[in-house]
Amino acid sequence: MKFARFSVEEQIYTGVLENEQFQVIDGCMFGGWTYTGESFALADVKLLAPLVPNQIIGIGANFVATKEELPSELPEIPIFFNKPVASVIGPNDEIKIPKGVDEIKFESELAVIIGKEMKDVAVENVLDYVFGYTVTNDVTAPQFFVNNGGNWFVGKSFDTFTPLGPFIETELNPKDVVVEAYVNGIQKQNSSTELMIVPIREMIAYLSSVTTLKPGDVILTGSPVGAEFIGHQDEISCEIKQIGVLKNRLVK
Repeated sequence: MKFARFSVEEQIYTGVLENEQFQVIDGCMFGGWTYTGESFALADVKLLAPLVPNQIIGIGANFVATKEELPSELPEIPIFFNKPVASVIGPNDEIKIPKGVDEIKFESELAVIIGKEMKDVAVENVLDYVFGYTVTNDVTAPQFFVNNGGNWFVGKSFDTFTPLGPFIETELNPKDVVVEAYVNGIQKQNSSTELMIVPIREMIAYLSSVTTLKPGDVILTGSPVGAEFIGHQDEISCEIKQIGVLKNRLVK
């Protein structure tokens, strides 16, 4: 199923997409919801970020260019970072370039949405706690990294730096995903999740050994090779075919 949040005449709804129509639901999408009987055409709504996250956790430097480059052992402590919920925007919203810089980096990624509280979950059981998946752009201004890259928070955290959407797809095999990105229509990223250094199950299991993950937590799973700097009026489209296209334009 494809879930989304959208607005019609400033009223915000949550719905399930069926045949280009949103069937509005009432209740929490993670469980206990019902159809209201109201519906809207996809063409008649403004898509929003598909959820308001509980928290956002990202992983850094998690892709290689070829299978031959995959390490024989997983890193003992993966590189994780947090992004503020205030950085979230939706499809077609503008990404704002911070003052003092002319360009920032795009990073097209698969994002995992946690659906049930989890702590110390074994790798083989992780997907039982996943609600679904969406597309994200982990926008980054590395000019603001400090301590030679040891502190990423500022460079990852500006308002508008976490576009999410357009939908949450609940029926997806995360092993069978290709992450793409296009800048002004030109392809820049195209990699399978098989090129992840830390696979999704291991990533989430590790996080659950550190902290309790809760419904609405969003895990950004890393960006393929090909991310680069873009600037004012560039249009970035992040795409995972089973989910959809997340398109945003940059403005100074």
